Amino acid sequence: MHSVSMTVNNMVVSGDIEGRTLLVEFLRETLRLTGTHVGCDTSQCGACTVHVNGLSVKSCAMFAFQAEGTEVTTIEGVADGDKLHPMQEAFRTNHGLQCGFCTPGMVMTALALVNENPELTETDVRIGLEGNLCRCTGYQNIVKSILDGAKALRSQT
Repeated sequence: MHSVSMTVNNMVVSGDIEGRTLLVEFLRETLRLTGTHVGCDTSQCGACTVHVNGLSVKSCAMFAFQAEGTEVTTIEGVADGDKLHPMQEAFRTNHGLQCGFCTPGMVMTALALVNENPELTETDVRIGLEGNLCRCTGYQNIVKSILDGAKALRSQT
């Protein structure tokens, strides 16, 4: 067993883990932050996307011990209490989800895309989503949601 400590959604957390424990398992099973989903176990679908020190990471491809001392943000850390983050609101308003399974990973990826380039184009979004799979939609409303969310974020600054 190994001890691990990190800041998750602005709270310092720690736990004892096996060396093979994935970050997604630590988040879901130890911390009970179940918004981060496991969709494929092969880092192909993006449902497990979180931010580690501000960078978009597929948490099923990272060991929990690798997050030692880092700042992790999950979908649970994006909203402000009961008030949705502008990107989450854009997904709601634009019907950017159907079953919702991929949505947390899509939102986290979208936020990383906007952080890298606040002036996203449709092409930028489509290329940026290559690592995220949705099995329900044709992506049009997801792309629309991200562009709308980016616009809302730009208007806040």
